[in-house]
Amino acid sequence: MRSAFFSLLFFVAAAASAQSWAWDDGTTPFVVSPDAVVERMLYLAQPKAGERLVDLGSGDGRIVIEAAKRFGARGLGVDIEPRLVELARGNAKRAGVEALASFEVQDLFKTDLHGVNVVTMYLLPEVNLQLLPRFLDQLKPGARIVSHDYDLGPWPFDEMIELALAEKMVGPLGRSRIFLWVVPADARGRWVADLPELGGRWQFDVAQKFQVIDVDARAGGTAMVVRGARMRGEEIRLAVTGMVGGKGYNVLFRGKIAEGRIEGDARVSDGDQMRTLPWRASRP
Repeated sequence: MRSAFFSLLFFVAAAASAQSWAWDDGTTPFVVSPDAVVERMLYLAQPKAGERLVDLGSGDGRIVIEAAKRFGARGLGVDIEPRLVELARGNAKRAGVEALASFEVQDLFKTDLHGVNVVTMYLLPEVNLQLLPRFLDQLKPGARIVSHDYDLGPWPFDEMIELALAEKMVGPLGRSRIFLWVVPADARGRWVADLPELGGRWQFDVAQKFQVIDVDARAGGTAMVVRGARMRGEEIRLAVTGMVGGKGYNVLFRGKIAEGRIEGDARVSDGDQMRTLPWRASRP
């Protein structure tokens, strides 16, 4: 995460136009990120012990170091500036986490993200947009991306925290936004499931754009009403209501998409009782 001080002249320029943040060579400037922002970025990212975290534009290394200290995550910070990489390495050694936190001089557009669980960044808006295709291509479903201040354009965020910061003097002055995206599984297409206790064959037709899904559901050929649908990583949830065999039902489908299958359960209410059935769906 980029985290140093601008000169007074740059502070003035940044306040006038956040979109102009860039040196003459097109690189992202080195900016301090307050500790409160670091804390909330990690709160949204929820790194776990043994997971891999990459900080794109790591500056003094504080994100990678804190993730190692507090969560036991294995982190890599990449920065184009050698002096910042050396600074981050020294900070990691002083923090006693050099075995978990490493730093490399590297072009962030060439950083390999395959197998990475968490990506953090504080970059220019246009840089975020250039990285978006790499995120979708290289990160697996369930991977988390956390960005300070700037979003990913057409990709809607899953969560956002906004906080007031008196010390925030660049970008949106006096406040910070931290965005979270969870890479979604591919749920597009038709899924079928056999639920003999609930009308027999169910069919789900899913249209998807990023994590936003639109679902048409049918039970035994009868159209059902999908009241809610959500994708979060590999998890899919559908709230469905309608008539099955002349009786009204509310059903909450909850499942995990993996290897072309959905495995989960269906919580069924008919107004009199609640029961849980196994839900297994596949593409025909």
